[in-house]
Amino acid sequence: MSVWTSDELNKIGTAEELDIIPRRLDGTLRKPVIIWVVRVGDDLYVRSYRARNGAWFRATQVSRQGRIRAGGIEKDVTFVNETNPGLNDQIDAAYRAKYGRYPQYVAPMLTAEVRSTTIKLVPRLE
Repeated sequence: MSVWTSDELNKIGTAEELDIIPRRLDGTLRKPVIIWVVRVGDDLYVRSYRARNGAWFRATQVSRQGRIRAGGIEKDVTFVNETNPGLNDQIDAAYRAKYGRYPQYVAPMLTAEVRSTTIKLVPRLE
């Protein structure tokens, strides 16, 4: 497994939004979708605001691969489901800290249904 560089973590982690682009099974990329991204330690995480109903989330569960763009960085990634409750509490705190000025949108991101869609973005070797 590859790791993020400090520069990538800083740029993506501080970016307001991220383009997530799941890869289809035939290798082609879907249309980008703009979502929020948070950093916890040396890792990056995303969640589906629409929970398991989100089309981009469902697509990540099929191929487990895709591309992201944020903060001037474009990178191929693997999508890894994150189910650790303690880590999800830290991810909740990261959402509150980063996006707290949007309480009407942050609150849904912290529900059990949406937490169940937490994905760790793991960079792929190019």
